[in-house]
Amino acid sequence: MKLNNLGELAALMTAFCWTISGISFESAGKKVGSIAVNYIRLILGFIFVSLYSLATRGLFFPADATYHNWIWLSLSGFIGFFLGDLFLFQAYVEIGSRISMLIMASSPPLTALLEFILLGEKLKIDSLLGMLITVFGISIVILGKEQGSNKLVVNHSKKGLICAFLGAFGQAVGLILSRIGMGNYNPLAATQIRIIAGFVGFTILIFALKKFGDVKIAIKDKDAMKRVTLGALFGPFIGVTLSLLSLQYTSAGISSTITSITPVTIIPFSVFLFKEKIRPKEIMGAIISVIGVAILFL
Repeated sequence: MKLNNLGELAALMTAFCWTISGISFESAGKKVGSIAVNYIRLILGFIFVSLYSLATRGLFFPADATYHNWIWLSLSGFIGFFLGDLFLFQAYVEIGSRISMLIMASSPPLTALLEFILLGEKLKIDSLLGMLITVFGISIVILGKEQGSNKLVVNHSKKGLICAFLGAFGQAVGLILSRIGMGNYNPLAATQIRIIAGFVGFTILIFALKKFGDVKIAIKDKDAMKRVTLGALFGPFIGVTLSLLSLQYTSAGISSTITSITPVTIIPFSVFLFKEKIRPKEIMGAIISVIGVAILFL
């Protein structure tokens, strides 16, 4: 493997990591609840990332972060890892990881749109085209015609779709805040701060809802814990590490485009593991949405 292809390979492996983590969290969430899964995976994710940080940076905790880093990255983690993932993981339970991942393809266009509104970033014609194509691809999957008429109807749980879109919005806002807060700071340490903020958010929520009993039940469920651990390993740890490696060896546009193929890579897993019946238009919609993201970045 040539070194100049390493970034593209890492991005492709990242997409598969997101696929595995999404499927793992979906199956675990359906067994023990999305809030418990979210809480436990943040704890495991922090341990994995911190041990890797200790090995590579010599720091287990991001003690070298500035006040600026802590404030903005904590906001990013609260909105992205707490609020965004709170809705996303519920979407996993309601509509499954395949449709949820497809809706999450709207996160890059949302990020570009928010950057235009909030930060004054320029929006090119091809960027607008990419956004429209992504939305069109998603619409093909989630909309259909009512039997006996030409009226458009939603094919999936409205609650689940709303949760997925809120998850995508949370991820977009979290990404923008990360860019503001990270600057030249180490991306891995920035991830630690975001995880800490997400953990604090879920701790407050669990106390408020008196859900610690659900967390204890989840921890005692060996099957669910295996799935959460697998998801945390491939998501916050290996996935994040590979995505950072990708950015070191290729452009952000190419890396983001390859990583965004998750709505396509998850299809075979959905068929063989969850026995989902997938219609040709759903495959086409997933591919179109990925093409839209590619146009947006490239």
